[in-house]
Amino acid sequence: MAGFLDRAKEQAQRGLTQGKQKIDEVQAQRAGGDLLKKLGGAYYAERRGSGSPEATQQALQALESHIAVNGDAFLHS
Repeated sequence: MAGFLDRAKEQAQRGLTQGKQKIDEVQAQRAGGDLLKKLGGAYYAERRGSGSPEATQQALQALESHIAVNGDAFLHS
């Protein structure tokens, strides 16, 4: 009986770990999408004359930092 409970506990822990990883992945994709939108908005504003190259550069740097940490999978989905 103890072996069964140990296996069940192991499986539950594995499920929790996988669930947390998926949540982290989804949150990183959302954050990446938000940063990409900000970059697009900054670029559009710059091209229209109401934004600045500095704002576009800051948005690009934030996006590149996110990609360095989390990868660029959100760009392909």
